[in-house]
This record gives sequence, C-alpha cells and structure tokens, in this order.
Amino acid sequence: MIPIERDCQTCGGPQYLVLLAVSEAIVAHRDLPSLFEDLAGRLRQLVRFDYIVGVLHDAASNTMRLRVAGAVEPTPTPEIILPPEEDPAGLVWQTQKPLILANESDIARWPRLLERVRPYGVQSICFLPLTTARRRLGTLNFSCKQPSTYAAPDVGFLQRVANQVAVAVENALAFQELTSLKDQLAQDKAYLAEEIRTAYFQEMVAVSAALRQVLKKVETVAPTDATVLVCGETGTGKERIARALHDLSPRRERTFVKLNCAAIPTGLLESELFGHEKGAFTGAIRQKVGRFELAHKGTLFLDEVGDIPPELQPKLLRVLQEQEFERLGSTKTVKVDVRLVAATNRDLARMVAEGRFRSDLYYRLNVFPVVLPPLRERPDDTRSLVRHFTQQFARRLGKRIETIPAATVDALVNYPWPGNVRELQNVIERAVILSPGPTLQVSLSDLQRDEERGMRDEGQQGPASLDPSSLIPHPPKTLVDAEREHILRTLRETDWVVSGPNGAAARLGMKRGTLQNKMRKLGISRP
Repeated sequence: MIPIERDCQTCGGPQYLVLLAVSEAIVAHRDLPSLFEDLAGRLRQLVRFDYIVGVLHDAASNTMRLRVAGAVEPTPTPEIILPPEEDPAGLVWQTQKPLILANESDIARWPRLLERVRPYGVQSICFLPLTTARRRLGTLNFSCKQPSTYAAPDVGFLQRVANQVAVAVENALAFQELTSLKDQLAQDKAYLAEEIRTAYFQEMVAVSAALRQVLKKVETVAPTDATVLVCGETGTGKERIARALHDLSPRRERTFVKLNCAAIPTGLLESELFGHEKGAFTGAIRQKVGRFELAHKGTLFLDEVGDIPPELQPKLLRVLQEQEFERLGSTKTVKVDVRLVAATNRDLARMVAEGRFRSDLYYRLNVFPVVLPPLRERPDDTRSLVRHFTQQFARRLGKRIETIPAATVDALVNYPWPGNVRELQNVIERAVILSPGPTLQVSLSDLQRDEERGMRDEGQQGPASLDPSSLIPHPPKTLVDAEREHILRTLRETDWVVSGPNGAAARLGMKRGTLQNKMRKLGISRP
C-alpha cells in the first residue's frame, strides 16, 4: 500500500472518494475519539499509516496536548502534555507548515517525541496543521512503522484531509463545550434551587430538634396538594411556613394569596373569600373577584381560620371538597384549582368539642397538621435568634454591635416570650437602636413590665400555668374581653402599626382615631 497522492496523480476518483468518506465521518460524530476511530477505518484502505494522532493546543496553559488517537490495532493512548517548543506538533501549530520526519534519525532530533513513539516502532511521521477560518487548533499526525512513508507529493492531499478534519474537530470541541456548559448550568440550577429552598427558612433559625423536625415535615408535604393546617401561638412564623409550602411546591410559579380571617368584619368575610356580583348587597357597586378565584392554580393561605363564623363554615367546606362555589348574588358555579394552607392559634379540636367549629370542616383542614412550638420551649433557638436579629438590625441600621453580655442572653432565654419570635425581633430591634456602643444593651426592666402586662392581657398567672396541649388561652367570657383580644391580636400582627393601608385600623375597618380611643378605653398600650 502506498500513499494515495502518488497513486492517483492522473485520476481524481480515489481522492474524491476519500474526501467524501471524511465528510461522512465528520457528519456522523460529535466526539473526538469516535471521530478519529471512524477516520482510521475509512482511510486505512487508501492511505498508509499505523496511527492517526490529534494534538491540540490548549490556550489556557499554552501547551500541546495529545487528545485523540486512531490506530490500525487499538493501542493505549498515553496522556501527553508538552510546551509548543518541545514538540514538532507545536512547531507546526506555530508556523502552520506541514512537517515530515522520514526516519528515526529525524525523529531523534526531538528527544521527547522519540521517547514517546519508540515503544510503538514508529519510523516516519507526517505533521499537518489543523486550522479553520476561525482559529488554529493543533495538528493531525499520520505515523507509520516503515521509514520514508511520506514525501512532499503526499502533503497536498493529506492537507485537504486535515482541513476537513479540522472542521470536525472544531465542531466536536464546540459540542463538548456546550455539553459542559449545560452540565454546569444544571449544577448551578440545583445549587440555586437549594439556596432558594434554604432562603425560605432563612429567618427560622432551627437549632432545636423540634423546629428542625417541623421544617422537615414542611419539605415533605410541600410538593403535594394536601391541605395543611399550621398551628402555633401568635408570632411563631405561621405565614413564613405557608409561603415555604407554596414556594417549594409545583404551584410556585402561580399566585400566593393570603387572607387573615380575623381581620375582616364578619359581614364582609364571605365577599372576601368568594367574591360578589354588582348589586349583591348595599355598597356592591361592581363585581368583585374573591380570594379563591385569585388563587386559582396557586395557593390560598387562610390565617386565623378558627375565626371563620359558623354560617360560613359550610361554604368553605364545600369549596375544599368540590373546588367550586358561587359568588354572592350569583347562581353561576365557579370552579377553581386551589391548594389551601390554613393557620390558627386556637385549639380547633377543643372548639369542635365545644360546638363552636364544625367537625367535618376541622377534619378537612387537618389533613396534614404542622404544629410550631412556642419560643419558650426552644431555648437553643432563642440564643441563636438573639445573635441573628442583632446582626440583622445592626447591618440595617448601620451600627456596630460586637458583643452581647451573657447575662443579657440568659435573661432573654428565660423570658417566656408571649409574642414569640415577633416579640423577640421587636425587642432586639429596639435594643440595637438604643445601644450607644458596641455592646448590646437590653432593658430587662421593660421585659418584666411586658411580661406582667401580657399576663394581665391574657388573664394568666404566668407561663407555668399554660396548658401545653392548648395553643391559646381559654376563650374570653365577655364581649369587652373579646373586643380587647381581637384588637390586641390585630395590633401584634401589624407590629403595632395603627394607620396606613396595612395598619391595624384598616384591618379592623375603623378610623385611626376610633381605634386609638378604643385602645385608651381598653387600656391597650404598645409594649
């Protein structure tokens, strides 16, 4: 067998067939090893060689790297990395001129090359530039165990083969790069998803085993459509749990709608939930879409669900079971697809036993209960939250708080925190504002007054008298007590903001002055 260029000086047919075979190989492969293996099989009938080798330049390290090899007989490919000046492939890459080494004496001028090819019995090599219109890639090398296999007349045809191979190599490298980028994007996406998942709980410092178990339950139920009932005292983070359930669910791209059932007057709650038609009642001057319709394909969070009046409970039960309802003043049935998350600080089981809450609605809400433990039962979390809120408010307020006295931390841990995490957050914010130096200063006397005021507000003898199985104190016995508790709860939920569109007065449906007068009359003052 002799090189094809010498064999076909008067006939272009075999050359054309070889180039066509190379083109077919280029189209068929996207990775370099399979490309060179196919090329070796297609060229071996017409071109004399024992090995085809691809040496590519690595721009990042400025080295020549033997990347692929094809052989008549499969041979292990050594990993070779050389500076361009120490290898003839580097010279050809730099000069863009073919190079023929006809015998072992020629090869011996390159000691590293001789050391590399001698075990394979190579006697002659032809180096050809691998170059496209966009860049210089490296070299394509034909090697043979016979000396003087390649001569100048062979170079023209072999270079045409190399030019086609260069296009295939560039495409294969581009495909590898795209695949690598795709994998990297997949990893980044997984990482960002984990970061986002963690961010949902970023302010729910979970050092205690009790709260970590709660968060694990949230992650378990979130991907489902099961109704979740979040129970816990005021300020334990029920809304944050509800948002996490939505954001970790397949409905995350759709709407998260919330409604505080205790903040809406009883007469307007049905309209808020289900909407109304124009003229349905006095003041209904236009059609209104309810929260269930707004939450279609998304999640509806009903906070303080225990405050839903008995006359509305059957309609809520129906929409949970059938996913359909009628607006006020309409006979048209509206169908929705809503995942419900409910929250309460009441003991619904006790309310069912006392006949103040429908048992069938309770069982429909209580599909997957999540109970948030109060802060007084999580001393480890209290310590971590003190540090967390201190750093958070110090950054936000542009202050530098470096130390927190141990006595202060112990006092905060031992305080019962009737307002739970929300109360602790407010206390730390106030302390950061008032601290004149780098040491956090908390007024412990204020905490004691808050504790005494909280006991008077709730009619309790102290934290030790609380029944652990109950989520809130017993219901008030007079209308005045009920009004006072309702106003207090709303003020706490709004962080004691009275005016404004999101203030307590707006939620209670009264003017700011009216609310302030009621607060004075009922002895309610901001902690």
